[in-house]
Amino acid sequence: MMNASLARRTELLAAGAATVTVVLWASAFVSIRSAGAAYSPGGLALGRLLAGALVLGTICLVRREGWPPRTAWRGIAISGLLWFGFYMVALNWGEQRVDAGTAALVVNIGPILVALLGARLLGDVMPPRLLAGMAVSFAGAVTVGLSMSSGGGSSLLGVVLCLLAAVGYAGGVVAQKPALAGASALQVTTFGCLVGAVACLPFAGQLVSEAAEAPVSATLNMVYLGVFPTALAFTTWAYALARTTASRMGATTYAVPALVVLMSWLALGEVPGVLTLAGGALCLLGVAVSRSRPSSRASSRAGEAGVAGGATPGPPIATEPASCPNTGRAD
Repeated sequence: MMNASLARRTELLAAGAATVTVVLWASAFVSIRSAGAAYSPGGLALGRLLAGALVLGTICLVRREGWPPRTAWRGIAISGLLWFGFYMVALNWGEQRVDAGTAALVVNIGPILVALLGARLLGDVMPPRLLAGMAVSFAGAVTVGLSMSSGGGSSLLGVVLCLLAAVGYAGGVVAQKPALAGASALQVTTFGCLVGAVACLPFAGQLVSEAAEAPVSATLNMVYLGVFPTALAFTTWAYALARTTASRMGATTYAVPALVVLMSWLALGEVPGVLTLAGGALCLLGVAVSRSRPSSRASSRAGEAGVAGGATPGPPIATEPASCPNTGRAD
């Protein structure tokens, strides 16, 4: 009973952390649109990462987190380069060359790539509900993308950049998962952010010159991107990722397009059309399906069928790989 209660509490905390991540990442699209008018793709990425690294580094010092174990550094370095560095620059650049709908459509192949790479490299289980939910969510993302596209305004370079951003995101997620086996979510996020910031240092000159001329609102948006969608959201993401599979976490991010539509409506006055709303609803429905589990009654019937067929009764088989062990500290 105690184990079941603890498992349920852990599941709820992971779901809450994933929700925080999705909401903050959705808000990032609104802030990027504002800050991107005054900052170049590289300068915006570096400023965002520096702000995030400052906040995360301060928290690490206060908590005396220390350095991650040597076994975690490979995953931290790869995720820092691909996700914190390459992904942010490519996405910022791509969104300057394609409309928001096209960018959302292309980048949303990322969760599919995460699922494929997770199954291949991490041994993630791909239950039918996860696959069905991802299919529904992707259909919703396509609907949102088509409804928001400006029709013919997309450049080939912009599409390629968004595609590369999706590949960088997927590679970063899959590399990050093993690192969480020996390091805390805070350590993985902090040092991944630092690696990304170092990789973006060639853009320091652009950042300095642009910050001198940028309006205060654009700079505040850049700082917001570093503190909340980066420092906080990437940490809550790592916390949840350590307690579930990469494939399931990737599917959760399909809620982002629906939230972007809602936030653009509330913050920017961009009233969505019927097709956009329908696509957003499909995204949320797909996430709900992908994160649902078979009913206990169905599981019982399956177990009874197994016993009737001559199978030896025993403990239920986990539908997901066991989450990575924690380091003993609260992340």
